[in-house]
Amino acid sequence: MKDPDQGSRPGRKAYGSAKSGVGLPLALVLGACAGTPLPPPPAPEPARVEASARGPSNAQLAGAALEGRVERLLRRMTLEEKAGQLAQYSQGVPTGPGTGREGHEEMARAGAVGAFLNVVGARETNRLQRIAVEQSRLQIPLLFGFDVIHGHRTLFPVPLAMASSFNPALVEQAMRLAGAEAAADGVRWVFSPMVDIARDARWGRIVEGSGEDPYLGAALAQAYVRGYQGPSLAEPSAVAASVKHFAAYGAAEAGRDYHAVDLSDVSLRQVYLRPYQAAVEAGAATVMTSFNTLNGVPATANPYLLTDILRKEWGFHGFVVSDWNAIQELVNHGTALSGAAAARQALAAGVEMDMEAHLYGPELPALVRAGKLSEAQVDEAVRRVLRVKFALGLFEKPYADETAVPTEVTPEKRALARRVAEESIVLLKNEGPVLPLGAAVRKVALVGPLADSGVDMMGPWAGRGDAREHVTLRAALERRLKGGLVYAKGTDFLSRSTQGFEEAVRAAASADVVIAALGEEAWSMTGEAASRTSLGLPGNQEQLLAALAATGKPLVVVLFNGHPLTLQGVQARAQAIVEAWYPGIEAGNALANLLWGDVNFSARLPVSLPRSVGQVPLYYNALGTGRPAGAADLTRPPSGTADKYISRYIDEQNTPLYPFGYGLSYTTFGFSAPTLSAKGLKAREVSRQGLEALRVTAEVRNTGPVEGTVVAQLYVRVRGASLAQPVRQLAGFARVRLAPGEAREVVFPLGFHELSFLNSRSERGVEPGTHYDVWVGDSSEAKAHVEFMME
Repeated sequence: MKDPDQGSRPGRKAYGSAKSGVGLPLALVLGACAGTPLPPPPAPEPARVEASARGPSNAQLAGAALEGRVERLLRRMTLEEKAGQLAQYSQGVPTGPGTGREGHEEMARAGAVGAFLNVVGARETNRLQRIAVEQSRLQIPLLFGFDVIHGHRTLFPVPLAMASSFNPALVEQAMRLAGAEAAADGVRWVFSPMVDIARDARWGRIVEGSGEDPYLGAALAQAYVRGYQGPSLAEPSAVAASVKHFAAYGAAEAGRDYHAVDLSDVSLRQVYLRPYQAAVEAGAATVMTSFNTLNGVPATANPYLLTDILRKEWGFHGFVVSDWNAIQELVNHGTALSGAAAARQALAAGVEMDMEAHLYGPELPALVRAGKLSEAQVDEAVRRVLRVKFALGLFEKPYADETAVPTEVTPEKRALARRVAEESIVLLKNEGPVLPLGAAVRKVALVGPLADSGVDMMGPWAGRGDAREHVTLRAALERRLKGGLVYAKGTDFLSRSTQGFEEAVRAAASADVVIAALGEEAWSMTGEAASRTSLGLPGNQEQLLAALAATGKPLVVVLFNGHPLTLQGVQARAQAIVEAWYPGIEAGNALANLLWGDVNFSARLPVSLPRSVGQVPLYYNALGTGRPAGAADLTRPPSGTADKYISRYIDEQNTPLYPFGYGLSYTTFGFSAPTLSAKGLKAREVSRQGLEALRVTAEVRNTGPVEGTVVAQLYVRVRGASLAQPVRQLAGFARVRLAPGEAREVVFPLGFHELSFLNSRSERGVEPGTHYDVWVGDSSEAKAHVEFMME
């Protein structure tokens, strides 16, 4: 399969970009579902992530012909039928507290439901759809939604892992396949992507997003949307994306799920809203609200978010759905005294569909008749829901094909999943180097609770994945080593018993190399409702690691986890550390290819890994301080005033153990000092030029012995601005594949969106007299530097 890395074709410059390629042709994706080989993703274009929307954010939801169809149908609807279109109910396995309600067939027949979730499979979706389309008065089709987070049947690595690839084109390709599989299963609406910026490693749902950086998050948000929705929502394999959780859910206080968020408007807009806006500009059809309050106002009843920003500023034409039971939870938040009041608040703020609170259907007609809501408000909500149904082609083709077997996991799908995993697994340490493992390694001891757990390779939110189809590390190594593998589990996740240690130590002592597969149990320790106050290895895994290290054998730790973990103990004992996250269906095969050097590591961290949980929240793009640590030795407690009265801890360093953007390879890379296409810029011209005002060019060279791919990263700092700006911000990246000794220029275009910032009035712009520092390198600690002035 051809490598899609930017600039990988000989004789061409590599252009830094975060925009994914064009959507894959529909026939190719459907062919892959049936067994036809998948094509490589298209070459990414040098373009901006956040080009300003002009006109509707999704043209497919705003045409005159579509509006005519919507209005004609709306005029025929009773108030109860309108309320029904705004109600979503769960059938099957719930994804939140409660078990849903019964009587779904009668509701569909009466036009009292607009959408279902957790109804999956062509036969079952068609059964309910036939009732709605053939037996209801207005024959309005149902919309079926499902949590397709990182795959449907073919599970790819979890989103935090895919973010480690820094490869939006590959993520787009994976999500195009995920959407096609879901559509073939009767699901035309997926509750993804989750684009919440997360700076607190304690938050369990950090695993579902793209990490701590808004630029990377925006690039991947667009990739997900383009992958799911394809070039046209009307294509049978396209699914409507639901961007979640709007907004700032990842900033929950203390990293505790469902907790409150309190942010300045500048932080909200400059950091947290950027990926949502990018997703909307990419054409996302729907948006899901978050559970949290934002500055005291619940997101599910927040007109500033849902009306002022989403609709008026961004021009969003799709519909907004609540998260599970979130409208009823307005009573718990204290802003509503009853379910009826909660329904009124949510609809008035801009929530068009009620997921599983069971309030819109019974309450909205009564609220209108009592004069507490206008029917015009209800009509506008119904318009938005109907637009999406018309755009998806549900009125023309409401049924899924029951005769096909499109969700079979074919070899071609596995090949794509393996490739995504290979580009998502990060090499953190390689002392010796111990890796890659070569022919001299004849016997390997594999130890740990995650060495042979297919269900944990799936990660949280596993869609319709089957753990039995997931290749574990043990299974892959048994095939590769042909009798040269000895396995011992050693311990369980939360065990305090050392009963299995003796067997594990014997296995290690008999082997040439020890591989310890350690980490978190996917479903109980990561994802929703899985916040942690400690971020070390759970249970007695650290003790097991110490016992293995005491054998003196080379020790490779492979981590499977959803939280960024504190790895001081692992760092001290292991010669090599591999951050695998949860790699999906081809986990074991991808890891074996990387450990033996059949494939080179290329992934980079999308989050900072803390030394201690006391550093959290920890992120590279923080604001500066008037008393920076500077050259102080932070490895020691302060000994005098020179190193005491500065911004520091007295018992830990300020820096992360591993920084954002970091990752090792089996080769090394060097960067030249960057150069600029102009010595300076005029603020007025930057605003006019829009997409590109300046080019930053640097040469990157493979200085090591083997071919490899480097993620070249560009960072910017603005000084002298009217409002303090972060010490660094990612403003471009490019995957560049190089042969040994090969050099190539990487070019980063900078324009208004990379150079602008918010002032104290939340106005975005550039300011004369500001100074820009620019760095290019392979992590957020890049050293190669150039600077210029904005006149």
